[in-house]
Amino acid sequence: MRDHLVAVDIGTTSARAGVFDSKGKMLAKAKHQIRMFRPKESHAEHSSEDIWAATCHAVKTAMAEAGIQSSSIAAIGFDATCSLVMRDGKGAPLSVSTTGAADQDTIVWHDHRAIREAEKLSASGHHVLNFSGGSLSPEMEMPKLKWLKENRSESWARSGFIFDLADFLTWKATGSAARSRCTITAKWNYLAHETPGWKSDYLKLAGLSDLKEKAGLPEGTAEVGTSLGKLSNEAAAELGLDTDVEVSPGLIDAYAGAFGALAGAASGEKLETSVALIGGTSSCIVAFSREPKPGRSLWGPYYEAVLPQHWLVEGGQSAAGALLDHIVEMHAAGGEPTSDLHGRIIARIAEMRAEADGDIAPNLHILPDFHGNRSPLADPHVRGVITGLTLDTSFDGLCRRYWRGCVAIALGIRHILDAMSGFGYRFETLHVTGGHVNNPLLVELYADVTGCRVVVPQTSDAVLLGTAMTASVAGGLHASLFAAGKAMQAGGREYLPDPARKAIYDRDYRRFLTMVRHREELRAIA
Repeated sequence: MRDHLVAVDIGTTSARAGVFDSKGKMLAKAKHQIRMFRPKESHAEHSSEDIWAATCHAVKTAMAEAGIQSSSIAAIGFDATCSLVMRDGKGAPLSVSTTGAADQDTIVWHDHRAIREAEKLSASGHHVLNFSGGSLSPEMEMPKLKWLKENRSESWARSGFIFDLADFLTWKATGSAARSRCTITAKWNYLAHETPGWKSDYLKLAGLSDLKEKAGLPEGTAEVGTSLGKLSNEAAAELGLDTDVEVSPGLIDAYAGAFGALAGAASGEKLETSVALIGGTSSCIVAFSREPKPGRSLWGPYYEAVLPQHWLVEGGQSAAGALLDHIVEMHAAGGEPTSDLHGRIIARIAEMRAEADGDIAPNLHILPDFHGNRSPLADPHVRGVITGLTLDTSFDGLCRRYWRGCVAIALGIRHILDAMSGFGYRFETLHVTGGHVNNPLLVELYADVTGCRVVVPQTSDAVLLGTAMTASVAGGLHASLFAAGKAMQAGGREYLPDPARKAIYDRDYRRFLTMVRHREELRAIA
């Protein structure tokens, strides 16, 4: 009986696969590393063939650990970062790299080579920008596509397919070039709520009138939770599955995590007062609403990017976990930011806070925008700020800086939520998932700094769970995404804000906003 699911998540550094039953229980999980190339500053690239090989390895390993046969799998789903894959008309890799390396055919999501192109498109004032926060980020696909056409003309001339990474994976799995409504609406300026969704005048304005041909783009998009067909013979063999497995349209990784985290609220009135925080290398804030609520610096609103008849909106931080890694690497008492070192630092901070009468670093303040500000400033050019540095090179000195880095990340989330409240969003509960749930400092701070009730899902992996939920509908195990969410969600552990700390973090937030203003004053001095 086909009553199990496989979910695949492609992150920045690894491919992960999970095997689930129809009630949302994960039976096994496996991970395999993927390579990243950095040929120059602000450039980051993958090999899609390496990603697919890592995917197949992870799926086979997870299936072996689950101890079930491929005949038990009803469907497979994929989620991925919003990286961009380029292939020729025959499906072979095309270089996106300034090095010309043939296998480097994928621009990684956080690559910022297309800042100028993003600024040009943002200045156009086109109607599509109303559904991307009024501007474009270099992390979106249109600026990257414009850069490719202008800087990799030989690859552009040969191009036959250009995919968001999740769509590349479903193409590899089925041979179908259909595109997910999730990826295309959120990253390609496709307007799913209008007909036609592709705006020819916008493509012309962007210098991409030939995009639909060069990218192999269909006119429409595939709804999340439908089936793109079954696994091809080749893909089934490579994945260790069989050809009766349905393939669900792909998801952006953060949106899979948001669905996994918010699944319990998805079918009720609490959905619009709940928001998901997916914390990892970067942080994403994702919310759903029945009505569109556009706002500057927010990505979206995107119609039916996940849930039917719902709009999705996203805010985020370009560096969160990456900021803490950076703090560890750059300090004299730090080093390689391993999980063990992070754990030692977090444990020592707990001791220092217990010993201290107040804050362990009251004069140290940080703006966390070391990789630009995605929300609410929508400015990739701004940079991080640290004030209050001393000559302390001790391990405790590292711990103080790490602590204030955690505070800065939480204050940045509050900054985003405050901006969203100005656009009509009202949140009471913050559902936190991703790697940040393993950092007790961040979980505590998200509650205390934002004043929201924080819920950490009991599932060990909300991203994989959200992808499995969509696959369950494609495989016929559940009738709808709402039914899948209700049946497969696992509940969560609740954290309430400590009212005794409110005044401290309110003061920190005022200082945070003052630093933002002062940074702008410094930039304005000729």
